Amino acid sequence: MDTCELCERDEVETTVHHLLPKEMGGTFGATANICIPCHKQIHALYTNADIAARLTTIPELKEDAQLSRFIKWIRKQPPTKLMKIKKSNDRKRKR
Repeated sequence: MDTCELCERDEVETTVHHLLPKEMGGTFGATANICIPCHKQIHALYTNADIAARLTTIPELKEDAQLSRFIKWIRKQPPTKLMKIKKSNDRKRKR
């Protein structure tokens, strides 16, 4: 168990998030250890192109309007809680 670099909850299972998506050249770039709900939320809200264009650091992710609302909410959740994450309507339209 680790601490999520995004929501800063302790004792959570983390995954490796490539700050620059692998398909955009970030295979060997910087990564962050973030919890599964935060990781799923990032990819539910944004395409890899969106992430590569403006969300390539933890501070940029934390300051993003949509993601910051989620972070504020998830910080209040127990570390064992796994929730269902749905793609945003904007993300669905970009397919």
